[in-house]
Amino acid sequence: MTCAIFLELLAREASPVEFEAPLLEARAAGVPPEELAELERTKLAALRVRTLLERRARREAELSALFDTAGDLAGLRDLDAVLEAIVRRARRLLHADISYMTLNDDERGDTYMRVTDGSVSAAFRALRLPMGAGLGGLVAQTATPYTSADYPADERFHHMSFIDTAVSEEGLVAILGVPMRLGARGIGVLYAANRSARPFVQEEVTLLGSLAAHAAIAIDNARLLEETRAALEELSSANKLIQARSAAVERAAQAHDRMTALVVRGGGVEDVAAVVTDVLGGALVVLDSEGRRLAALGGDLDESDIEEAAAASRSLGRTVQRGGLWVTSMAAGAEVLGTLVLRTSDDMPDPDQRILERAALVTALLLLFRRSVAEAEGRVRGELLNDLLTNRADQEALRDRAKLVGVDLTAPHILVVARHNGDRQRAAFWATSHASLRHGLVATRGDEVILLLPGTTPGPEARQVARDLTAALGHPATAGAAGPIHTPTDIASAHREAERCAEALLSLGRSGDGASSDELGFVGLLVGDGRDVPAFLTSALGPVLAYDERRGTALIQTLETYFAAGCSLSRASERLHIHVNTVTQRLDRVAQLLGEDWQSPDRSLELQLALRLNRLRTAL
Repeated sequence: MTCAIFLELLAREASPVEFEAPLLEARAAGVPPEELAELERTKLAALRVRTLLERRARREAELSALFDTAGDLAGLRDLDAVLEAIVRRARRLLHADISYMTLNDDERGDTYMRVTDGSVSAAFRALRLPMGAGLGGLVAQTATPYTSADYPADERFHHMSFIDTAVSEEGLVAILGVPMRLGARGIGVLYAANRSARPFVQEEVTLLGSLAAHAAIAIDNARLLEETRAALEELSSANKLIQARSAAVERAAQAHDRMTALVVRGGGVEDVAAVVTDVLGGALVVLDSEGRRLAALGGDLDESDIEEAAAASRSLGRTVQRGGLWVTSMAAGAEVLGTLVLRTSDDMPDPDQRILERAALVTALLLLFRRSVAEAEGRVRGELLNDLLTNRADQEALRDRAKLVGVDLTAPHILVVARHNGDRQRAAFWATSHASLRHGLVATRGDEVILLLPGTTPGPEARQVARDLTAALGHPATAGAAGPIHTPTDIASAHREAERCAEALLSLGRSGDGASSDELGFVGLLVGDGRDVPAFLTSALGPVLAYDERRGTALIQTLETYFAAGCSLSRASERLHIHVNTVTQRLDRVAQLLGEDWQSPDRSLELQLALRLNRLRTAL
């Protein structure tokens, strides 16, 4: 009966105070102490269940808000409506009295109020903050989150009278601000604030940061859509002027419309290439800024003259002909994003050249959009893996953040450390793409990239990463792996193990290879700190190695078999399929080369380690 009362309270979402009523009634009725104690335990259990239900409901609301925001971005039509929805959701999810957003003004060098929710002060809504001034100006300048439980009394910030006056008029006390970034550039700040002193916890900072990332994408999407609308307006104007021209002009208009529609509905580089080859014929290759193919349709091309033609196209700002090739570059301002190369047997009139140039512009827009989305996702994934490596956040919160980017931390994973010899930008680009395709995480540190990938086989995973990254970089990349990892708390130790493994491979001279710590065994622990393996092998086995190489003998094999047989001459002869006297003669030769004390305990241990290292070193 007692349980039923508390279950009914849970079912109607009663307040915590109401859970005291059954206990008070029992005391008033003179219930025995043991029953009161049982009733107290039941009440505490019910309150714990209520707290758990509230927490889950709050997480469901947070996830729902993030998904709703992603839906708003997918159907972006009105930037103001999307930003207002994000600010409103931030206020609701953080239970804040007010939320607002400022955007950086690069021309004036300050940040200004863009959207507010819950504000009552006109002066506050019109506020502009100099860079570095107040909490918001500091976040805008450093692109780093800041929080203050009592801002008016917080001496960490540079207070200015007109800012403090506006904050005081709004009645704000506790303020949290997180940066909105596109790549490494800060574009604004998203805030949540209260009119009473209250600290903000890390989960709230993370949640507001996720909403800020969505807001940054919305602003960037709006910019891209505005450029697309400008391109569409230009196409429409051109279409009115050339209605009386030939069929080639009509074909250009159709091509322009098709490519614009591709951008609006989210098409890719291959779709734009398909439009070009369909309209102009011939064979088209789309290259990125480093000459790698992004798309190829209609056949292969001789690329020997492409680079010279691309340089000429960039300098002239138009399509350039080189033999049967028509080349135009894709650029955004001073940044070259790639090249379009068309091979056709026909002459290309000006309208057809404009089609190719328009294709370059549309492709550039698509590449910029894809890069901005990838940078935002890569930043989220990198921050999450760094938190996992340092164990700085609540494990349940880390799992929730991982789910938002499609990573299931309850499944087994492999931790891979890949050394890239200083080619950080290209290695990070490859690793981000690879981790995204595999539903994993990636972070960069110094001369290594760290990948957390789903799987249970660390050795094959390390070798695959080493092969693919080597191909992407054009020089050897070495990978060490550890795992499988079943809980997030094991990720930090797995990272240290994978680092030692990669260091061991480099020490063994196996640059460009991959392996797990299990495959290296104890050798990984011995050689992982930059020890000189070749010098050690020369010191321990040099005379024997040189003798075998010079005379084609098998003294090294005999030594390995002799130690493996427990130093038994008879068992060694059986395994080598030779007479025991032959084994004795070979070991006598070893004694002549290494000295009579080669079987002493210290020398024996050194020789067995050297033999193991030599076998691993030659297993390339």
